[in-house]
Amino acid sequence: MTSGAHMTPEPLTPDELVRDHTVYACVMGSRAFGLATADSDTDRRGVFLAPAPLFWRFEKPPTHVEGPAEEQFSWELERFCALALRANPNVLECLHSPLVEHLDDTGRELLALRDAFLSREVHRTFLGYAQSQHRKLAADVRQYGAPRWKHAMHLLRLLASCRDLLRTGELVIDVGTEREPLLAVKRGEVPWPEFERRLTALTDQADAAAGRSALPPAPDRARVEDFLIRARRASCGSGVPEGAE
Repeated sequence: MTSGAHMTPEPLTPDELVRDHTVYACVMGSRAFGLATADSDTDRRGVFLAPAPLFWRFEKPPTHVEGPAEEQFSWELERFCALALRANPNVLECLHSPLVEHLDDTGRELLALRDAFLSREVHRTFLGYAQSQHRKLAADVRQYGAPRWKHAMHLLRLLASCRDLLRTGELVIDVGTEREPLLAVKRGEVPWPEFERRLTALTDQADAAAGRSALPPAPDRARVEDFLIRARRASCGSGVPEGAE
């Protein structure tokens, strides 16, 4: 078992995984949502495919990496797919960013699978996240007299995108003509009772849309798993030093 034919490659650093093995990268946050202002950061998100031989060691590749740039976060492909299959709002929105910065063949196939991740489960996960955020905002109001208005703005945005996804079957994250009304919330120009009224209305609309949605009841796990297996197989020689395969 000492011949080069059985050697496994040395682990790659997190920065190397992101730099050399990213399959998809995009801009998220306010810039992707159409809500950017002069002081907005540029939030970058990505997906990297760790070469399969790196999983043969006891020490596995990381499931996610922060950096190397500021405001940059990446997931390993399997972790990303698992979260998307659970209808994680942040991950599903990442798949639908209009601002794509990098895409290879695996990334193109991942984007072609976007519909496989969408199901009526989004009603539960998006609204569950919204309810959690609303409780935090309400606690701020009780303690400080006002919520974090930027978070309040994004809460309304998320609920509207969920409602429209349930209605149309498509996840569109750019807010379009709702930009100014939402920015008014961020500036604190909308009273808390009016914010809560809008929140309740959007929740009711999402509930109603869920009952009539054409989305499937569950994501297409088999289709996604087939993609992941093929990507893993194709990566067996990726990033492996000569003589290490």
